[in-house]
Amino acid sequence: MATSHLAEDIDTSQAQLRPRTAVAPRHALDTVPVNPAHQPHGTIPNTPLAVSTISFLLGSVFSLGLLAFLLGGFPHLWWCTYQLGFFIAAWSAFHWGEFAVTAGWNKDKCSVDSFLLDNGVMYHVANGTAVVEYLVTLYFKPSLKNYPMISAFGIILVLIGQALRSTAMIHASTNFSHAVAFRKLESHQLVTDGIYKWFRHPSYAGFFYWALGTQLVLLNTISFVGFTIVLWRFFYYRTRAEERALIKFFGNDYIEYRRRVGTRIPFVP
Repeated sequence: MATSHLAEDIDTSQAQLRPRTAVAPRHALDTVPVNPAHQPHGTIPNTPLAVSTISFLLGSVFSLGLLAFLLGGFPHLWWCTYQLGFFIAAWSAFHWGEFAVTAGWNKDKCSVDSFLLDNGVMYHVANGTAVVEYLVTLYFKPSLKNYPMISAFGIILVLIGQALRSTAMIHASTNFSHAVAFRKLESHQLVTDGIYKWFRHPSYAGFFYWALGTQLVLLNTISFVGFTIVLWRFFYYRTRAEERALIKFFGNDYIEYRRRVGTRIPFVP
């Protein structure tokens, strides 16, 4: 009898200890990708606090830029024009949108890196250079920034590019990844309908036209040429590498799809 009671006491103690030693369930606010391949770089803390802070800052910058754009700039600030306001609003909206769409339709890959703010030094250098070119030209030769029809076309191109990229990410859902996948998962599917029926790489095409549109808005000749060359080169080689992996994943199905649908990026077959 004593032995039986002792065994029961041991079982009860182990049952009480088990919940304490169990792994805590995943919290709804955690932004920790399940797949190790999508773990964040670690440059920015991957915490809900960091995500909320970045979202607040991007929202604040977007609001200021949008206000400057809608008011046609602030006359008492020579540098604060509607063009620069739109550029700032478009830039902040793009980065917030990257995280928002990933969080909404691709949560298992969502982390603080989904903002794409840790996108390499050259990315920020390019955008910084574009702003400097705009301000220097505006100060010394303001007449070169007075072509509203070109800026208007750039605004349209930015909106189309943003819509194209976000639509592609939403439609592809869990099949989309900011990093090229070189290992096929069971969940991977070849998406050929929706926006992918017309663009083979709609997210790339969207960013390509979005970026060029920002430089048309700013009427930046040098940056427009530079962005065109750098982005074309980047997407040419990225699509080649990605498509080798897709052919490996899906074989003739992808080859036939590639033959049928183009990238819609000039000179990127």
